[in-house]
Amino acid sequence: MKSSYLINLTLWSIINIMLFLSKVNSQTFYPPDFPIVSPQLMEAYIALQAWKQAITSDPNHFTANWHGPHVCNYTGVYCAPAPYDPFILTVAGIDLNHANIAGFLPEELGLLKDLALFHINSNRFFGVIPDSFIHLKFLFELDISNNRFSGPFPSVVFFLHSLKYLDVRFNEFDGKIPPQLFELKLDALFINNNRFHSALPANLGNSPVSVFVAANNDIRGCIPPSLANMAETLDEIVLSNMALTGCLRQDIGLLRGLTVLDVSFNNLAGPLPESVGAMRNLEQLNVAHNKFSGQVPSSICSLPKLENFTYSFNYFSGESLVCLRLPGNDDRRNCIPNRPFQRTPEECSNFYAHPISCGSIQCLTS
Repeated sequence: MKSSYLINLTLWSIINIMLFLSKVNSQTFYPPDFPIVSPQLMEAYIALQAWKQAITSDPNHFTANWHGPHVCNYTGVYCAPAPYDPFILTVAGIDLNHANIAGFLPEELGLLKDLALFHINSNRFFGVIPDSFIHLKFLFELDISNNRFSGPFPSVVFFLHSLKYLDVRFNEFDGKIPPQLFELKLDALFINNNRFHSALPANLGNSPVSVFVAANNDIRGCIPPSLANMAETLDEIVLSNMALTGCLRQDIGLLRGLTVLDVSFNNLAGPLPESVGAMRNLEQLNVAHNKFSGQVPSSICSLPKLENFTYSFNYFSGESLVCLRLPGNDDRRNCIPNRPFQRTPEECSNFYAHPISCGSIQCLTS
């Protein structure tokens, strides 16, 4: 009776696989003519064989052993007990980092429904993320960084409710940054070095991430006021080399768990908030290459853990001695009297002849 049940289960699984494939791809991948111990590994075999056919270059032969029934022995494929049954072996992880593989991701990868980790950074994969990834309900980490993916932000990730780590940096994604991204219960989010062009969504502060990096995109407008809502979780934020405008709000000081704050290479203006001096855990602070002005708050320079404070290429007019004692101090190209390598008096007088009012700045919204 048990044997009959297993046979029926296997047949049912095969039928469902073929129905799935008929929907996602005109090409059919028939089951192998050798036994595979479970429906889960059968699905994995079909998915991985489809992926192998979608690979156009594998100079380091990472997928050379991707043949035969034993998918758990394939290079970069990791098996573990299924999350819903410890007696069922399933593919739980893919790790092809730094393999220099070229190709695309086929829809059949949606058959890897028990996948928890999908790491393919530093390759030459192109195209888009398949819609079939919606079936990866256990996916915990998705790292597709340093590839050649393109198009709008991959919206399929909005349906991956187990996802905690998302890394899409160093690709060619473009368009707007979708607000839904900041409703995900992520711990780390990397979207830097793409081609996004929009403002930061107003609901940025709804995200529970501890690390957020969005640098090197065409992101304009002001930093949303909701940023202060991230005080309970945010540890590092890097918003450098974008096109941010406006001023830093006083309530940024509520982010007292921050260790890294980098807003360099933008068009931010106004004074540096005194409240930053309340960030007792801050280790790295970079506000260089902006239009900040006024006095550098001594409370910031007195932070107990501050290792590097870079505020060069601004229009600061003064700094205290405690700032000069910082080992990582960089105050070049400002308007600070009696300090070397400052802006010319003409530059400084022209700037201060037209003072910037933070209240009058109009912020672009997404």
